[in-house]
Amino acid sequence: MVSLWCALMSSVPGLQPTDGKMEMQWCLFPAAIFLLSVANGGTLADSEALSNEQYSAVGSRRTSLTLNSTASPTVTYPTSSPRTLRTPLQTTAPPDPQTTTSSRGKPQKRRRKERKSKEENSEEDVGHEKSKAGAATKGLECPPLGLESLRVDDNKLRASSVQRPGLGAHRGRLNIQSGIEEGDLYDGAWCAQHQDRLQWLEMDAVEMTLFTAVILQGRSSVWSWDWVETYKVQLSNDSIHWVPCMNGSQEMVFEGNRDQYTPVLGALATPTVARYLRINPQTWFINGTVCLRAEILGCRVPGRSEGQRHEADSGSKDGLDFRHHNYMEMRKLMREVSQQCPDITRIYTIGKSYNGLKLYVMEISDNPGKHELGEPEFRYIANMHGNEVLGRELLLNLMQYMCREYKRGNQRIVRLVTETRIHLLPSMNPDGYETAYEKGSELSGWALGRYSVEGIDLNHNFPDLNNILWDAQEVAAWGKTKVPNHYVPIPEYYTKEEAMVAPETRAVISWMQDIPFVLSASLHGGELVVVYPHDCTKDWAPKEYTASPDDSFFRWLATVYASTNLAMLNPDRRMCHVDDFQRTRNIVNGGAWHTVPGSMGDFSYFHTNCFEVTVELSCDKYPHVSELPQEWENNKESLLIYMEQVHRGIKGVVRDKMTRRGLADAIIKVEDHDHDIRTAADGDYWRLLNPGEYRVVAWAEGYLPAARSCRVGMEARATPCDFHLVKTPLQRLKDIRAKGGKVPQDLQLRLRALRLRKLRVTTKVLNQRREKQQQQQRRRA
Repeated sequence: MVSLWCALMSSVPGLQPTDGKMEMQWCLFPAAIFLLSVANGGTLADSEALSNEQYSAVGSRRTSLTLNSTASPTVTYPTSSPRTLRTPLQTTAPPDPQTTTSSRGKPQKRRRKERKSKEENSEEDVGHEKSKAGAATKGLECPPLGLESLRVDDNKLRASSVQRPGLGAHRGRLNIQSGIEEGDLYDGAWCAQHQDRLQWLEMDAVEMTLFTAVILQGRSSVWSWDWVETYKVQLSNDSIHWVPCMNGSQEMVFEGNRDQYTPVLGALATPTVARYLRINPQTWFINGTVCLRAEILGCRVPGRSEGQRHEADSGSKDGLDFRHHNYMEMRKLMREVSQQCPDITRIYTIGKSYNGLKLYVMEISDNPGKHELGEPEFRYIANMHGNEVLGRELLLNLMQYMCREYKRGNQRIVRLVTETRIHLLPSMNPDGYETAYEKGSELSGWALGRYSVEGIDLNHNFPDLNNILWDAQEVAAWGKTKVPNHYVPIPEYYTKEEAMVAPETRAVISWMQDIPFVLSASLHGGELVVVYPHDCTKDWAPKEYTASPDDSFFRWLATVYASTNLAMLNPDRRMCHVDDFQRTRNIVNGGAWHTVPGSMGDFSYFHTNCFEVTVELSCDKYPHVSELPQEWENNKESLLIYMEQVHRGIKGVVRDKMTRRGLADAIIKVEDHDHDIRTAADGDYWRLLNPGEYRVVAWAEGYLPAARSCRVGMEARATPCDFHLVKTPLQRLKDIRAKGGKVPQDLQLRLRALRLRKLRVTTKVLNQRREKQQQQQRRRA
């Protein structure tokens, strides 16, 4: 058949090669293409590849290939010792002409169909879109190789040219973010110096890999609009000889981006085994330049040498449910954990999202459902931003782990459960999560699902009590009066129905009021750092170190988590985006990073007794499911040891000396700490402090203050420090009444309670109104 083809081609005038050496290659060229894509199953051998020089000379055209007549389905390493792999690991189903994304000529089958009626042609277009969707799904079967998650080192990325060092190949990672100031070393993409079709971004996978897809994204920039609209892909075993990605007899031209931020998947028609992959831009935004961010999907080929790395080498032996759980799956898992450990768990809800999804909390305690005298309350909150999903999965893993280890008799877990009342809120923004979940880990982008349905950033949605307190203190300084430094009431405007307050935020505020939390952490994603208060700066400065009265203890809390986190501890890790937090030991003051007015952490500190830090868990907001076991190992010890910090400092009960009754809302003041706390309903309290000697004063309305010295040791056990208060003399009360006055009352406490009642009333009204609207919409549907 090949001989017949050569004879036929030689008989056509003008088609014969002028170089005798090229004659055999010339007549065998179509056969080479066919055998490469079908008989060889998409694998590459060095003898079948285009050279670097040949490819560059013609831009992106195919040149002559040398066919080895004895070729077998093998993969040749760029070393002297070849390796033979089994055919099923190298080849996939032959490409379907219907699934091509090429912008060049259409397959013959499509040409025939175009002669049909417009109605039939329209049906064919619909079928073509479904085929493309199927190809995209197939491309996602293999995991990302790790450009976004930083598993791919900077030195494994190369480029044909770069505009400047800050736009080098190492910045061509999916979802990498740039700083506000451009022109530095940390811009938001790889950008080529030359604007032509000879530019490329290359990745070395180190091991032989079955490449399945490429995900492309435009440049992250406040000032520039740059993205690639179409591109080609080449593959190689040695980074010298390159073969273009084919779809049958056509060289594939992949569809790229139409904006800066939306990731677009390009699935290879024939998944191909190779070591190197290049992305070769063909067209780009007319007013922009050649810039891109990328992720590459592929499956490692088994049979590596012992010294080579592989993602299977890492993971967890805990055997937990490592996958992404949507709302229904999360609820099912929580129910299963509760059924396995009914004596120490309880599931309850604190409210509903805008779309009516319940905000579920898992309580873990030896006496669930009840606050026990002297037992501190702890909480973890995750998924405040719907597309930051790692914290959600970690809390689901944590409840599974604690249940199982408690039943096994793990003394550390038993002690935590019996001495602490733990509350886990896996998803504060379930609506946003569902939006991101529909797209998946690699295609949800940087912001899809981040906000609530109403477009609210929940971490900016709490009352800004920082500036209310600071303004009041500034005014009071002129009159030499004191302003309470804790339990700051919610402002009046915030309680109105028309206030832009998300139902999720309202639910969490009410939850904070109902339970006397002592310590908390909010789990986020997109960076690797622990952030401590204050989050908001004074005088609206963009960034400025803004210390709280408990700055030293907050730094301790942040250090405890960061110093036990395996990812943060890695000295060889590179920065996620633009900030090198390793210089500050992976902790940062919120204001020194960037100001966040209305944050949950600052609100928790000023409005309640609870201390809270923010943990940025991963550079990747939505890690691939294959990365979840290692992420659990990275954070397991940190999650446990951070919970244990709730037992540091002092604790006690403030009682009436005569009746022994606990006094609610008594003030606990530590000298030289300009932040007081209050007792819970039973009169118990917990004051987080670093080791040292402290003078502590307790005072309650209608009682004389009492003071004592309390010492905090180095051990992680709170020091008991109880108080017994005596009522004020009756003669003083008689004198006050004789003058027509009343016993002084804590006006701030009354105002705080009044504002909370108003907030709850408006929340109820809004929920009823929203449910009525949803019912009407369902009836119309």
